Amino acid sequence: MKPPKRLLSVIEEGLVDSVVRQLMSGKEATVYVVRCGEEVRCAKVYKEATARSFRQAVDYTENRKVKNSRQARAMAKGTRFGREAREEAWQNAEVDALFRLAAAGVRVPKPHLFHDGVLLMELVTDADGNAAPRLNDVQFSPEQARRHHATLVKEAVRMLCAGVVHGDLSEFNILLAGDGPVIIDLPQAVDAAGNNHAKRMLLRDVDNLRDFFGRFAPELLASDYGNEIWALYEHGHLTPDTPLTGRFRADHRPVNLRDVLGVIEDAKREEEMRRQREAGEG
Repeated sequence: MKPPKRLLSVIEEGLVDSVVRQLMSGKEATVYVVRCGEEVRCAKVYKEATARSFRQAVDYTENRKVKNSRQARAMAKGTRFGREAREEAWQNAEVDALFRLAAAGVRVPKPHLFHDGVLLMELVTDADGNAAPRLNDVQFSPEQARRHHATLVKEAVRMLCAGVVHGDLSEFNILLAGDGPVIIDLPQAVDAAGNNHAKRMLLRDVDNLRDFFGRFAPELLASDYGNEIWALYEHGHLTPDTPLTGRFRADHRPVNLRDVLGVIEDAKREEEMRRQREAGEG
């Protein structure tokens, strides 16, 4: 097919040899199947983020870093330069998250490079070598639903252990590859430790998985993996291999302020003693 204008720069740079076809188009981007030497990959070409509401952008972009203070001021004022900087930061968030999660062993498309608003990455395929379908286009047996649900809950845990929450995980942005589900679409990914909305987003992600697969395996609807996962994460007990039960009981016992203050005072005393020892050694 004739290359779209947005792909001309990567073709001119020799990063892409030819465009095979358009794969899909959404509010965030248009994805093309491209040929790079002997390999077939996909190229995600970003659109301007006019479809996102201001509230969503604020929730997702909280605590994201920008290159410099000038960009930050422009983004806050909503100038043309600021809108361009905000869009660049939104795109970079997906690129950064993909490389970070791929390195952590999360099932995401392997990213290759990002150039001039185009993300070049692995083409996820099914068992026959065709482009993999999204989960919402597939019917599952109860056994398949339970297996894929368990896989994706484990991937959500692996992501959280890498410090990332997807933020918009559902059957519409998970592909069913020949060897199992693969998570896609990460421009709204948030930093788990630095975003005040991370818990709410993690719970929503995991609940979306429960609700979708619960259509095929109704017993999953009674599970509560989200709160269990977050409680383990908050207490520093979560690892990619932590066994999960899918059950959670909230602790409604009143906080013993005297004990909490005692712990704080003990920590202060230990810190003061440490400083005195270091001063004496100096």
